[in-house]
Amino acid sequence: MRMIDPMLMEFDREASTTKKLLERLPDDKLSWRPHPRSMTLQDLAWHLATIPATVAAGVLLDGMDLAERVKVPAPGSGAAIVEAFAANCAAAKGAMSQLDDAKVLGAWTLSSGGAKILEMPRIAFLRNILLNHSIHHRGQLSVYLRLLDVPLPPIYGPTADENPFRKG
Repeated sequence: MRMIDPMLMEFDREASTTKKLLERLPDDKLSWRPHPRSMTLQDLAWHLATIPATVAAGVLLDGMDLAERVKVPAPGSGAAIVEAFAANCAAAKGAMSQLDDAKVLGAWTLSSGGAKILEMPRIAFLRNILLNHSIHHRGQLSVYLRLLDVPLPPIYGPTADENPFRKG
């Protein structure tokens, strides 16, 4: 087993959960935001959907410069966001599948305009951005959906909306 294989399995599980939340995006509420300084529902969902694309674009390289990143505008429907998320996950998995143990332990650098922000082993980049950063934003999305009274699917266990063990 390669070092990347357990992370690929974890990514599959987390992406499946994320997809279930994204599938519940109400198209008529995409411009909603819980606070003036918060992202809109659409922007948050799109950010979450594009994290795997960022990983796919940079994980095989020795780093990524944020100033060179091309921002793709968010599509106008929840279904299109879900579709993009699925394609982005496939691209990330394809890129990650190419990592051998030496490459996954190699240094990876994040910069902006040529100025180094951080340097870490590639596997730490994957853990921090692909998994932790995604889970953080998925948590935000679950709060947005709750505030919009959208029933939440199970995430790490039953929710108040979908709990087979709850009576009544």
